[in-house]
Amino acid sequence: MHFALLLATQTQLDPAQAQKIAMTMLAIMPLFILIALAIVILPIWFICKKAGFSPWLSLLNIVPGGGLILLYVLAFSEWKVMPVPQQGWPQTPPPPPRL
Repeated sequence: MHFALLLATQTQLDPAQAQKIAMTMLAIMPLFILIALAIVILPIWFICKKAGFSPWLSLLNIVPGGGLILLYVLAFSEWKVMPVPQQGWPQTPPPPPRL
């Protein structure tokens, strides 16, 4: 927003101001990158752990194309965790004997 206002009010950008804007962006961008990586890696960490794989496989998402490889590994391999059997409707008890 500050950069847009600066461009709207001035036609010529002062080199000192441009340097301050660039340094601010360089200071903030690593924080945004770490937050974005945490948003992606954390859920995949839990998915790998629940599927019975090493959770460290979630770090493949840092490498370009690694997330796609991990997706195919998770989709086409047999998971080591067996699902919990589902309970059906309870059977109705037999009617009482007639006397």
